[in-house]
Amino acid sequence: MAISASSESSQSPAPKPALNSALSPVPNAERAFNWSNHASLWFSLGVGLLVMQVGAYLVPAVGSRDAAIAIVLGSLIGAGLLAWTAGLGCQTGLSSAALMHATYGSAFARLPVLLNMAQLIGWTTFELVVMRDGTAAIGKQSFGLTLDGVAGRLLTTLLWGGVLVWLVSGSMTQRVRKLVSRYVLPLVIAALLWLTWQFGGQLHAQGLAAFWARPGDGSMGMLPAMDLVIAMPVSWLPLVADYARYGKDGRSTMSGTWLGYALANIWCYALGMLVVTVAQTGTDLVSALLLAQGGLLALSLILVAEVDNAYGDVYSGAVSGHSIKPAVSVRQWGMGLAVLCTGLALVLPMHSLEPFLLLLSSVFVPLYGVILGRLATRAAAVTVGRRRLDWRAALLWVCGIACYHLLAKWAPQWGCALPTLALTFVLGRLTRPAPARNGSHA
Repeated sequence: MAISASSESSQSPAPKPALNSALSPVPNAERAFNWSNHASLWFSLGVGLLVMQVGAYLVPAVGSRDAAIAIVLGSLIGAGLLAWTAGLGCQTGLSSAALMHATYGSAFARLPVLLNMAQLIGWTTFELVVMRDGTAAIGKQSFGLTLDGVAGRLLTTLLWGGVLVWLVSGSMTQRVRKLVSRYVLPLVIAALLWLTWQFGGQLHAQGLAAFWARPGDGSMGMLPAMDLVIAMPVSWLPLVADYARYGKDGRSTMSGTWLGYALANIWCYALGMLVVTVAQTGTDLVSALLLAQGGLLALSLILVAEVDNAYGDVYSGAVSGHSIKPAVSVRQWGMGLAVLCTGLALVLPMHSLEPFLLLLSSVFVPLYGVILGRLATRAAAVTVGRRRLDWRAALLWVCGIACYHLLAKWAPQWGCALPTLALTFVLGRLTRPAPARNGSHA
């Protein structure tokens, strides 16, 4: 009987728990991204109508010269934060969710992971709305089609949602290396060059000197303007490690991410400011782009970049979801989230972006200030799951959020993002636990 029981047991082993790939380092054999892959990906993710619209918010709030300075400095700093986090993701091989687990503890980390998923669902929904509205504008301007009714909204939303579902059904590394690097990037750069030539020529005809000397209306200072610029790259902080973990080495991952995103952010913010400056009063950004010579083709190509942005959000949301429920694969999570966001895009209107962006900054700037302070110089010793709660890290994050909002209320002239980041980074570094004797990060 004992032999029979043993035989039966060996024939019917207990089912193994699903592998949680989101909380495990990526093996070296699967690291396929080189410098050009990182640069292509983050340039493509940095391009979009949303970025141009936020750039348009800067004028006439600040003068042209101050807006240009804020765009350049804010983009360089924001992209630098992205690159720093990307380097950490590459060195550890861990996803964004895993970095949160390593910093805040496996139990508490579920809160920022869920918040990240919520913001990614929101961003994807926004992207689908932008693509839908852009398609409707193209159809009306060029073909006389009315696509802003119920049937048109349904058709265009389902169209882009279907494309998104198709994208997330495949391999992420193959999508980035083949689709983005080889095909999307050259087309997007061509569109940006053409639009810059068109609107730059109009600005030159109106007078560059007058544009450069134009003052703002005083509703926003230099540092708050930089906050608004930094808000866009900061919104990508909870995603960057999900891609950087597939990098072949830390140096190429950091430099490719920094250069790709910084160039795209500067270009699109500046282009948005340029378009709203030369366009007729009351003309929205999409209409102004369509009225430009060749604007139809250029806008169509930029909409392709919006698909990349939506894909990037959904894939990272899927990795976060897999970290919570590993029984559902990343691909299944991605397809489910794509369907959910498509449904939300059908019923949710598009609201003002500025408060949304700044709210995200208030949560994720201190979150990653603590993560970088704790892990940045100990990448080789980072492990996941050793603690359920690091109460000091959690308290620093909450205090960082409070600091961000207090600065916004009582000292807006100093900005919010950079002081909060510096404070949480320093405190995170000062309060990090001592490494265990075996070299692991306790």
